[in-house]
Parts: sequence; structure tokens; C-alpha cells
Amino acid sequence: MGYVLGLIGAVLLAVLLVGALGASRLRTLSRRVGSFPCSARPGSAPHASWSVGIAHYAVGRIEWWRCWSLSPRPARTWYRDRLTITGRTPLDQAGQVDQYLVRCRYDGVDFELTMSSGAYAGLASWLEAAPPGRRDLVV
Repeated sequence: MGYVLGLIGAVLLAVLLVGALGASRLRTLSRRVGSFPCSARPGSAPHASWSVGIAHYAVGRIEWWRCWSLSPRPARTWYRDRLTITGRTPLDQAGQVDQYLVRCRYDGVDFELTMSSGAYAGLASWLEAAPPGRRDLVV
């Protein structure tokens, strides 16, 4: 009986530790300067599933981190000189006030992001502020 209780205690401790690490990671990512909530899905197929995440501006790139992951690395990295916004749609009709569906292309591959209007304004400005010679980044 003591062995079973010890095993249950160890499992509970492991679950609490993983939960605490996940909460700490999420808190750290969301409090970074230049971070904003951003969901992503590959392609533009309506059946593709969305992944909730946090995007973060870095030098010349955006790093996108999944919310529900313990990975020490971003799930996606998009470099500014290879990222293009191809369109945006307000999601007000879908009941998501102040949210945009942003269609993007990176190295010829299309994907979609959802973000707030303020985050979209920041992304568009960041792309438009690219060095000379790269002014076609926002359609």
C-alpha cells in the first residue's frame, strides 16, 4: 500500500512540475517586450486546425511560440525579408471583435494568422519599415 501511495505521489508531483513549467513559460513569453497573442494555421484550407500561440519580434524576424508546449525553441520563425502579407479580413462577422485574419506568404508557402487590430498594425508597420529594396511586403 505504501508503494502505491508513493507512486501516486510521484506522478502528482511530476504533473504539478510540468504544469508549473508550462505556466512559467507562458508567462515569460507573454511578458516579453514585442510579444502579442497570435494563432496560426498552415495554408488556407478551412479544415486545417488553428494553433494558439504568442509571436515575438526579434531582430529581423518574428518568432512564433505555441502556447501549449514546453519546447525551448519557437515553433516557427519568419524572417522579415521573406515574409509577405497577402491580405487581411476583419473577423467582426464571426463574433471576434477587433480581430483580423491575416493571410501571409513565406518562401512561397501560404499560411494564416489571427491577431488583434493593434498587433496587425504593428506587423504591417514592421514589414513596411524593412530596409530599402523590400517595399512589397504588405499588399
